[in-house]
Amino acid sequence: MRNRIALAAALATGLLALTAASATAAPNEVRTAASGDARACADVKLSGALPVPPAGMSVRQDVSIGPDCAPVLGPARLVAKAGPAATAQAAPAAAPADRQVRSWSEMYDCCNIRMTGLYTTSSWSSDGTVVTTSATDATQQWNREPWNAGWSLKSSAKSADCVANCAVSTNVANASFTYKGIFDPTGNVYASTHRSTVALKADGTASCTFEVDLKNTFVGWNWQRGCE
Repeated sequence: MRNRIALAAALATGLLALTAASATAAPNEVRTAASGDARACADVKLSGALPVPPAGMSVRQDVSIGPDCAPVLGPARLVAKAGPAATAQAAPAAAPADRQVRSWSEMYDCCNIRMTGLYTTSSWSSDGTVVTTSATDATQQWNREPWNAGWSLKSSAKSADCVANCAVSTNVANASFTYKGIFDPTGNVYASTHRSTVALKADGTASCTFEVDLKNTFVGWNWQRGCE
């Protein structure tokens, strides 16, 4: 309970680097998308970090593309984790040193349709001094349209600088997407890259860092990221 209160207080006071500086856009590229739409933004780069909350909780945050292509940072929200994992009280308890953290990075359009997403699940054990073992899986999702069109996965990769006997295990996942469909039949206008980094620490704590690069976007698009 004390950990939960402390985390909530930190979120409220902005001590977790969740400031306007956590999301940036290239100001010189405003309104240069191929469509010529005044709401269009080109070469938008967003980034930010979230802490891993106590067991059974999630930290979530939205970042929207605002006027003049400036990112608008929503509040970091500490909420109860939803889904079967949060209510499976009968499941065997993990050993005290075993931890798991999940992260997600999703890009939505102005109609709240998820276009692309990158998801990671990391597990690690530690003895309080070093991370004894660790592993991270990464998956991707993207929106398709009728007639074999829409977003496509161009490439994906994951890496770890250390997976055993290390003070910190840093795990990086990447996913690059392209688009060819109703809104651009050429396939040259829209593309996005997600990059998620999870740092697993010997003391049992962890952190999630996120980056998204958007070739072209529009005011009203929304980036949703989270860690649990």
